[in-house]
Amino acid sequence: MTAAELVLKNKETKFSFELLPPLKGNDIEKVYKTIESLKEFDPQFINITSHREEFSFVTNDKGLIEKRIIRKRPGTVAVAASIQNKFGIKVIPHIIGRGFTKSETEYALIDLNFLGIHDILVLRGDDTHKDKYPARTEECNQYAIDLANQVNDFNRGKYLDGTANEPVATPFAYGVAGYPERHEEAPNMDSDLLHLKAKVDAGAEYVMTQMFFDNKKYFDFVDKCRAIGITVPIIPGIKPITTANQLTILPKIFSCEIPEAFAKEIRKCKDNDAVKQVGVEWCTQQSLELKKHGVPIIHYYTMMATQSVRKVAEAVY
Repeated sequence: MTAAELVLKNKETKFSFELLPPLKGNDIEKVYKTIESLKEFDPQFINITSHREEFSFVTNDKGLIEKRIIRKRPGTVAVAASIQNKFGIKVIPHIIGRGFTKSETEYALIDLNFLGIHDILVLRGDDTHKDKYPARTEECNQYAIDLANQVNDFNRGKYLDGTANEPVATPFAYGVAGYPERHEEAPNMDSDLLHLKAKVDAGAEYVMTQMFFDNKKYFDFVDKCRAIGITVPIIPGIKPITTANQLTILPKIFSCEIPEAFAKEIRKCKDNDAVKQVGVEWCTQQSLELKKHGVPIIHYYTMMATQSVRKVAEAVY
């Protein structure tokens, strides 16, 4: 059963969450501990993020400045397989376009197909190195719709080298990202919604929203999606704030607004322990309201906030 099929059959609000792969050189035990702390809430699936390359400048042994490409969190496919095999919980690895060549994407799909993992989240990826690697840029899927079309071709047995095989026995089912407060690069909300509809029309079975802190933004977004013919499930993604600096960092990185009532309470906090409590309370109220409105599932972005997510889940599920 695909993730979308699981969501559609829900008669009550279910739980899911997102994890980051361990940093390069670390083992998977911390990931396991996170899952152990949340598995009692019966997660329907666990998303595994994927991360493109970053770069640093170092002085080489000749005294020259050298640019080096690094990957801080490799192993999305391996982590996904390990989790699914150990816990028997559906995993949804992220597959991103920018920062990965089409060939790398194809090999990731080959590996996932071999491992029996057929649910993925298709994302464009952050544009953190705009114009830094023009040659590599030509080799990547520039937009999520391009990546979705590569997945569609793979499902049909069409490979990059031009060879054609039988369609895969179990085709990949995929979701895409949606932005209740508009993608930062979209000129307006209507344009953003049209791009989202194109991804759904290409084959996306559900929409996973970017984090939001005002449920009205989500409800309005759903209404606008339905009005233009997007009928797939739209999964709300939320996060408990845990540190005072997230008050400025999260809006900047994720292009989301933090309501003044919430921001005011955070500014009153004397330390991050107090911030965590306020964050849990706000996220709990968001969750309860979403649950009251009958959303089939709520997705939590853990982002090093496992204990806060657990406290929210204890109050909601």
